[in-house]
Amino acid sequence: MTYASSARQPEPEPRPTSRGAERPADAPDSSAASSAVNDSNVVPITADHTTRQGVSRRADTSLPSPETPAKGKKSTPTAGKVRADALRMLGCVRIATVRQMALVITGEGSDGRSYVRRAMKELAELGLVETNGKDGKHQIWNLTVAGQKALADGNELPARPKAGTGAKAVRAGFGPHAVAVTDTILAYTDTVLGGRREYLTDWQVEVNHAIKETGLSFNTDAVLAVPTKTSEVRLFELDNGTMSQARLAKEVWDYERYAGHRVWEGARGTIGGTYPFWQRHRYTRSTSFPRLHVVLAGKAEHLLDNRLQALTSAVHGITIAVWVNTLPRLQRGEPWYEIGVDDPHRRRARYPEPVGR
Repeated sequence: MTYASSARQPEPEPRPTSRGAERPADAPDSSAASSAVNDSNVVPITADHTTRQGVSRRADTSLPSPETPAKGKKSTPTAGKVRADALRMLGCVRIATVRQMALVITGEGSDGRSYVRRAMKELAELGLVETNGKDGKHQIWNLTVAGQKALADGNELPARPKAGTGAKAVRAGFGPHAVAVTDTILAYTDTVLGGRREYLTDWQVEVNHAIKETGLSFNTDAVLAVPTKTSEVRLFELDNGTMSQARLAKEVWDYERYAGHRVWEGARGTIGGTYPFWQRHRYTRSTSFPRLHVVLAGKAEHLLDNRLQALTSAVHGITIAVWVNTLPRLQRGEPWYEIGVDDPHRRRARYPEPVGR
């Protein structure tokens, strides 16, 4: 497939020995310590974004990898561990099927689903989880309010006071979109970060970005809080094939409008100055606006290719970093396409300065 010229695909480069391997900054210099990959291994952007950067771990909240069983034997996870891991996973991704949870919790594919089904039944009897719909043949599970409280009481995850359970969305018929978001999270964590479990608790879903004075407000499907050298987070938008191409393009342009808004700061009687809203009030430790990853899903691959080309044309000239991929390609570990480059100088010229005091 030949893509539009404005979508740049990198030249083929050697893959790391273990898929998605890079040594964290605080780890010893050994191959055994490799755990995360810089996105530059997937697609290059500009020189400012290609420096390799380690990531931090929070071992106390991560979903640990199952122990490697002895040859010829299967490891049987304890019921309590499966229940705890299921609660933690749902606390991060909000909505998941037994298939998705088995991949993360047991690493045994179909063989592990029976453990997870049993755990979900027990958690449901305790009033901590519930199912409100299906994705095809698979039941979709989410935490209840009591399940969220149990996680908070156990100090298992960072505080997320405004996080919903997702139950209303599933009942309304939006479960497939949420399941696709979870598939995106698992695929990115697997193919880019080098393992589904270690970084799962660094994800949040349905994160609101808003600027009250302009009326701009939108929810980002998923946010990954694994810092790079220039940014605290990475932003993810998923199109499950349910919106028009124009609507998808508008959602991407909303991120530029958010990035372009500036605020006036300075005490009364002083000259003061203007600063990016996002850098002063949202991502205060970032030196560049977070990269937006757009993932296309929900249709046959050739149709997803058409949507990728259409989006490339529709956001031509955008002044934030935008990468796009299809969910099948992401799951196979294939490269992203760069369709937008961060350019704060052009962005500042494009959006009006706020009026001083």
